[in-house]
Parts: sequence; structure tokens; C-alpha cells
Amino acid sequence: MTHDARPRPDWRGVYPAATTQFAADLSIDVEASQRVLDALIRDGVHGIVLLGTCGENNSLEPEEKRTLLRAAVEVAAGRVPIVVGVSEMTTPRAARFARDAAAIGASGLMVLPAMVYVPTEAELETHFRAVAAASPLPIMLYNNPPAYRVNITVPVLRRLADVATIVAVKESAPDTRRFTDLFNALGDRYVLMAGLDDVALEGLVLGARGWVSGLTSAFPRESVALVEALARGDLALALRIYRWFMPLLHLDAEHDLVQSIKLAEEIMGRGSERVRPPRLPLAGARREAVRQMVEVAAATRPALG
Repeated sequence: MTHDARPRPDWRGVYPAATTQFAADLSIDVEASQRVLDALIRDGVHGIVLLGTCGENNSLEPEEKRTLLRAAVEVAAGRVPIVVGVSEMTTPRAARFARDAAAIGASGLMVLPAMVYVPTEAELETHFRAVAAASPLPIMLYNNPPAYRVNITVPVLRRLADVATIVAVKESAPDTRRFTDLFNALGDRYVLMAGLDDVALEGLVLGARGWVSGLTSAFPRESVALVEALARGDLALALRIYRWFMPLLHLDAEHDLVQSIKLAEEIMGRGSERVRPPRLPLAGARREAVRQMVEVAAATRPALG
């Protein structure tokens, strides 16, 4: 697939942060991963975010990431854009993956700060510029201060405004005032995407154009219905779905979000709860609590009409 032929992200609607499926020996299960992606696309999502936090990016070997991206591009078959996470320990590794992702057929990049090291603003800006220079693909920067200990500040975003391919920001700060502050400071220079599930509706009301969602992997139809209801002005339906969904959406803000989302997928018949160390599957009281939450949600799903 050539770059021009692949679907371009329009940064609207629901982009699930898809999980990576593993076999019993914890090798990548390519076919199971493709089944998960195909089911999400069939259920109406508007794009896929591959190899984000929920995709366990940093638990995969370099060639595994490229194998999984090839498989995702193959199964999507142009139906929706594939936006792939760029999450590496060093800037050169991130740039190499960004270059390879374009060659493999990704539609866009979700670029994270370099892992582990907490950068200065100058270092953060340099990292993002280097990754952007390595690939022609449109970029969504990922701001998640609680998880990655760095905030992509307004001054950094203002300085990056001359990089034409940096077009969007996934905003996962829990403080929803960020959306308004970003609009007031930067206007419409960057498309904003809601990135934290349990403040997603607030972000969308405040001007985010889409939602990069974790729990969509378990309940995609409800997630799509929420965003579409809001888009057509049906706030009552959006609120009804959101209130039903909220106990599960809170899981996205916890450190064990990946395990919880994968357990929810398994309960809903959409995937496996297997995760790679250092993560371990949920156990004991925590597993039982999440299981009960998912089962209650499944039994009380709101009417979407």
C-alpha cells in the first residue's frame, strides 16, 4: 500500500487503543490480534490506535512491533486508519520506528516522550522534531503526565507549531481545564483528542474532536454511540451511556488498566487476558471486582436507539 492510498486519519470519532494478543507461551498471537482488530472495525470504530499503552508497546521486541503493524495494516485493508504508537527509550530508536511505520503502511503516528528519562522542555521538543523528521506521516502527540512524568506544555506546543506533520494532541491529563487552556493558547492549530476514558465526555464537550479509548475494546458499540450522540446534539443519550459506562471507564485511570481492559475483553468474548511481564493478569479480590463490574455492565447495557 502506498502512502497516498492509505486512509488518512481525520481525528474524529472513536479510536480504540487496541490490545496485543498473546499465545499461551506469551508469544504474539498474530491471528488473534487481527481478529480483535477486525471485530472492532466491524463494530463501527473510526480508526485504530495500535501499540499504545494498552498494546503493551514497551513489552514487545522491535521486530514484534513491526510484525504486529504489518498484520494490522493487512486486516484493516484500508477500512480505517491505523495510528501506531511510537514509544521508545531513545530518540534514534523512535525515529527508526517512525520511518519503518510509514513504509509498512501505517496511516499516522502517536508519538510519546522517550521512555524512563524525564526530559527538559528543550529535550522534549528535540525528540518530537526528530521523530517528525523521520516520517511523512501525520502525528498525534500523546500527553499523559501521570503515566509518563512529563507534561507537553503550551510553550512546547507553540514552538512545535512550525512542524506541519504534528497535527493532533491526545490529551490524557485528568484535569479537563487543559482542553480550554490549549484552545485559548493555540486556537485550532492542533486537533485535540480525549485520551482518558473517565473524562472523555467532558473533553468532547470542551472541543476534543475524537476519543482514544481503552474500554472501547470491550464495549465498542456503546463507545461509538456515545460519540455519535454527542455529535448530533443528543446530550441526553450521551449522558445515559456515559453514566452507565463510568464504573468501567474509571479503570482506564488505574495502573493496572491493561490487565483490566484485557480481562473485560475476555469476559465479553473479544480477546484474552494474557499480558506480558512485568504485568501479570489480575488476581484475587481485584480480579473479582473487575469481573463483577464488567458483568454488571454487560447485563445493563443501555438502549442505543
